[in-house]
Amino acid sequence: MTPKRFRRLRSVLDRRQPDLTVVMENVHKPHNFSAVLRSCDAVGIFETHAVAPADTFRVYDGLAGGTRRYVGVHRWDPPRLADCLDHLRQRGLSILAAHPDPRARDFREVDYTRPTALLLGQELDGVTREAARLADAWVVIPMAGMSRSLNVSVAAALILFEAQRRRREAGLYDACRLDAATYRATLFEWAYPQLADLCRRHGHPYPALDENGEIVGELPGRGD
Repeated sequence: MTPKRFRRLRSVLDRRQPDLTVVMENVHKPHNFSAVLRSCDAVGIFETHAVAPADTFRVYDGLAGGTRRYVGVHRWDPPRLADCLDHLRQRGLSILAAHPDPRARDFREVDYTRPTALLLGQELDGVTREAARLADAWVVIPMAGMSRSLNVSVAAALILFEAQRRRREAGLYDACRLDAATYRATLFEWAYPQLADLCRRHGHPYPALDENGEIVGELPGRGD
């Protein structure tokens, strides 16, 4: 871990948004899932949520642009959408479903500075009826052509970059918004993923890091 690399990790983590997330409901195609994760990383999303059966859950690291380890994916198993959305509401997030209904709002007219979870559906049919019913609001990307919708990863990118623009204007990227414990743990996991896994397997707390990313303290022995 070089000091330059460590500063880069800190710079990215400093701008992560704990109250902006994406929920992917039955997004089965790995290339779409991976592309959505790549957009999530680009706009500073800290964690995403996947509601899909385990046998359909795959991520292509290459298509995700190497961002898979930097964007958390909480997979709900069993895949109950209502439980996922209840969890997010308890954290104060509003559920915004991408849903091409005549009553949906233009995605550019939404206040994304509020805690928001963007709910996306599968590639062919979009969100399910249950998802549309459980959402707090619907948004749509206006279409001027014959097609009624965009690829899910393209739609996600458009909406998320609009959310980033609004949040940047509001100053939400100007200071770190993660709590101290989450920040320290995540920084160690990003900087030393293999050692972080070793610590977890041994039930050992993560050691501290100095300002250059050097480890301060002891690590569990491989023979413990």
